[in-house]
Amino acid sequence: MKIEQTTIKFLKDVEKNNNREWFNAHKAQYETALENVNQFKDEVVKGLNKKDMIEEGKVFRIYRDVRFSKDKAPYKNNLGIAFKRATKARRGGYYLHLEPGKSLVAGGFWAPEPADLKRIREEFAHDDKTIRKITSQKKFIQYFGTLEGDELKTAPPGYDRDHPAIDLIRKKQYLVTRKFSDKEVTSPDFLKEVIQTFEAMRPYLDYMSDVLTTDKNGQKLI
Repeated sequence: MKIEQTTIKFLKDVEKNNNREWFNAHKAQYETALENVNQFKDEVVKGLNKKDMIEEGKVFRIYRDVRFSKDKAPYKNNLGIAFKRATKARRGGYYLHLEPGKSLVAGGFWAPEPADLKRIREEFAHDDKTIRKITSQKKFIQYFGTLEGDELKTAPPGYDRDHPAIDLIRKKQYLVTRKFSDKEVTSPDFLKEVIQTFEAMRPYLDYMSDVLTTDKNGQKLI
């Protein structure tokens, strides 16, 4: 199972012809690309479920909500897939983004709820050794480089800006990403690479799951 070159070409064509008339005239190509991505999604779920528990995989709609946007282009030039981990004990999500020249695999915590963000910061302020050990592992660096995400310019309320873990505490997102070229995306090996990349996130996601399912005293919440 692979992402077809025609799928990437369709997304390139959408970028060049982002209007309803063109899209409606090429609806058959869209449906073929969507079917290709859905089949790929199903294979990723099968692969992940050998070592994890995935509740579902969801392909996001290509249609944009332009009601409150200055950009009135009606379609996205990408197809994104979210993979939700099963049960409250498994936190963090997997994401695959297919976009010509900008495809990537990502995971982690894109928009943590206030309570989760508070708990994460609380943990890192108390002990940042575990997360630093995970993110300094050779495999983590090989796949992702470093922990990413938007962050505050200074310390959040209640934290000293000189705290030794302030680089972690001031983050608003906790993400890992790995980029892929179009050639890599349409390669027969891409399915294996996607699954292996998600598996490389597991130590990070499992640790964060432990943090978010315990209180600051280490007592289980679920």
